[in-house]
Amino acid sequence: MGILESLTSGVLTQMTTTPNQEPNIQGLSAQMQSLSDKIDKLSTDMERSNDKFDAYQKGTQWVVQLAFTLIASATLTIILSTVFK
Repeated sequence: MGILESLTSGVLTQMTTTPNQEPNIQGLSAQMQSLSDKIDKLSTDMERSNDKFDAYQKGTQWVVQLAFTLIASATLTIILSTVFK
């Protein structure tokens, strides 16, 4: 179950279990703190995912650049060896 589903079900449960009671400020404050903590965790997780994606992207760029360099040098070697024979 994802964080969004957990948050939604918690809010719905709170709404359905206390229809006739006044909102408890302390309870709402605790829920807000919990939501804030979960949002902070999500932000941190997204930041880590962005860092990983950036590292993979840079690694892929290096591999592609290496491949093209090897192809170019092999082509140049074949052309030069053919010309100087």
